[in-house]
Amino acid sequence: MSLGDEPGYPETGHTRTRLPEDPYGGAARRGGRSSSRSLVTVVGVVVLLIAAIAFANRGGGDDPSNTADTGSAADGSRPVTSSTAASGTKPVETKNGGIPSGFADSEQGAQSAAANYAVTLGSTGMYNKDDRHRIVSSLYAPAAAAKLQGAMDAAYSTSFLSKLGLDANGNPPQGSTFVSRTVPVGTKVTSYGGSTATLAVWCNSLSGIAGNTSTTPVTSNWFTVTMTLNWNDGDWKILESSQTSGPTPVTGDDTVSGSEEISKAVQEFGGFTYAR
Repeated sequence: MSLGDEPGYPETGHTRTRLPEDPYGGAARRGGRSSSRSLVTVVGVVVLLIAAIAFANRGGGDDPSNTADTGSAADGSRPVTSSTAASGTKPVETKNGGIPSGFADSEQGAQSAAANYAVTLGSTGMYNKDDRHRIVSSLYAPAAAAKLQGAMDAAYSTSFLSKLGLDANGNPPQGSTFVSRTVPVGTKVTSYGGSTATLAVWCNSLSGIAGNTSTTPVTSNWFTVTMTLNWNDGDWKILESSQTSGPTPVTGDDTVSGSEEISKAVQEFGGFTYAR
């Protein structure tokens, strides 16, 4: 589950979505009061998690001194093609404990780093204490990591994991598959100068538990992660990060897959290393 999971669109009276048979058992229905209360509780805890991280990040690194060219046209009316087109340049050649590392000391390298860091921070590893400590230590600058570890441990508490249907080690019930994947859609540089860059990564995420007894089925969410990166010891490191919901497109009228199909897909389809 990403840190920015939000419930789906509210009923507006303008759009009707036809749901097939509930893939997790029972007839399809829009969430009843009990499931709605559970969802509100989980979202509330997630909001607290975001607040804890934001608090721990206060007083982060130096502010960027220069504003980068964001690729806008001369009149500022629309971006030019080069600001969104893929470059074709490989992002990295190495990995540190499975995490892409060794990004270029350039604006493009910072964008690739931010995209890959968003993927790692939205992975299932964040729900296990040992893996989370390794991830935070690898991605964040030393001073920022030291402040975050305690806040992260408090946020990913046993009580929080239980509300998601996970045990104290971040594992789902036997026979179920825990899904937590972040898919970057694009990156944007808001400032770049010296050894510091601030970037935004627009993401889609898949999160939930696929299983016949799951009460938290896998859903899709949209959010934007903003990171301030600093060039530190030969690579980009996160000084501070924050997250907001959206932009969120209209949900398509796709047929919902069953838990077995979702579980199989998660096991068979690997992730990517993302480039600018």
